[in-house]
Amino acid sequence: MARVQSTDVKRSLGRRMRGAAGLAALVGLAWVARDVPAALGGRLSGARAERAARSPQFREGTFHNQAGTRTMVADPGRNLLRELIFGKQKRHPSAPVPLLRPSAPQAADTDELNIVWYGHASTLIEIEGRRVLLDPVWSERCSPSGLVGPRRLHEPPVRLDELPPLDAILISHDHYDHLDMATVRELLVGQSAPFLVPLGVGAHLDRWGVPAERIIELDWSESHQVAGLEITATAAQHFSGRGLRRDGTLWSSWVVAGARRKVFYTGDSGYFDGYAAIGAEHGPFDVTLMQIGAYDRAWPTIHMFPEEAVDAHLDLRGGLFFPVHWATFNLALHDWSEPVNRLWAEAKARDVRLAVPRPGERVVVDEPPAVDGWWQAIA
Repeated sequence: MARVQSTDVKRSLGRRMRGAAGLAALVGLAWVARDVPAALGGRLSGARAERAARSPQFREGTFHNQAGTRTMVADPGRNLLRELIFGKQKRHPSAPVPLLRPSAPQAADTDELNIVWYGHASTLIEIEGRRVLLDPVWSERCSPSGLVGPRRLHEPPVRLDELPPLDAILISHDHYDHLDMATVRELLVGQSAPFLVPLGVGAHLDRWGVPAERIIELDWSESHQVAGLEITATAAQHFSGRGLRRDGTLWSSWVVAGARRKVFYTGDSGYFDGYAAIGAEHGPFDVTLMQIGAYDRAWPTIHMFPEEAVDAHLDLRGGLFFPVHWATFNLALHDWSEPVNRLWAEAKARDVRLAVPRPGERVVVDEPPAVDGWWQAIA
C-alpha cells in the first residue's frame, strides 16, 4: 500500500511539474510573441520621413540602388527549396568553431590599428585609440523571434558586457543578421556611444528606446565627426526590410577615418562600380572589411562572390583584406567553408594580403598573422 501511495505522489508531482513547465513555456511564448512586433522595428514618419524623401536614393516611396538590381533572379530548372532540404552541400562545421578571447585592448595613445572579429559581420575597429563596433548581433538567432530563424553556429567569443568602452556603433542596414533588437537594448544600457545608421534606420532604434541624441542618421556621402574620427556613409548595392515592406530604409557601406589610418566596411553588397569611386575619393585604406559569404547565383547583384570581393578590395585601393559575413549564420546554400576557401585561392593568385582570424582573435593590421587554414580541420 505504501508503494502505491508513493507512486501516486510521484505521478501527482510529475503532473504538477509538467503543468508548471507547460505554464512556463506558455509564458515564454507570450513574451516572445510580444517582442516580435517590436523587433520588426519602426516606420518612417514626421521629420524622418521628410528627410528620407529628399534623398537622391529615395523615389516613389522606397530607397533604390544606383543601378537596377533584383533580389532574386529566375533560374529555370532549379528548385531552391529542394536544394535547401536535400542538397549535398555541407552547410555546418563538423566540430566547434575555435574561439579566442581578445588580448588586452590597445593603449589609448597608440597609432596602432587593430581589428577584432566576433563572428558574422560583428567586428570591432580599434583605430588611433578609439573603438568602433560594426553591426553587433549577439542573439542566438538572427530573426524577430527567438524560436525560429537562422541559429548561430558558434557562441560570441565575449559577452556584450565584456566589450571595452565604445566611441561609435555603426549599422550597415536593417536586416536581422546586422541589426538585432536585443543587442541594441543591451548596448543602450552598457555603453554610451552613439549609433550611426543609414537614413530611416533610426525609426527602429526609436521604437527600441534609443534616445534621439544617440541616433545619427546619414545618407550616402554624408559624414559625422565622433571622438576625433570622421565616419562617412558610402554607397552599397543591397536592399532592406524587416517585415513584408522592402526598402523603406537605406543601406550603406562605411568609411572610418582617423588622422592617419583608414578602414572600409562593405556592409552587405553586390559588386558594383561604386567601389572604384569610393576608393578614388576616400582611399587608400589600411584594411577593408569585406563581405564574402551568403552568396548564390540566384541573388548575384546583392551579395558578392569571394572573387568579386577581391575585385572590390582592389578597386578600393585596400591594403589588408579582412573577410567578414561568414562562419556564424547559415544564410545560403554553399558549403560552410566555401567562401573562405575561394577567397584564399583568389587572394594568393592576385597577391592580396589576407588575414583570416578565428572569432575573437585581435589582428594587428600592420602585422597580421599568416593564414593557417584553421577552418579546414572542422569543414
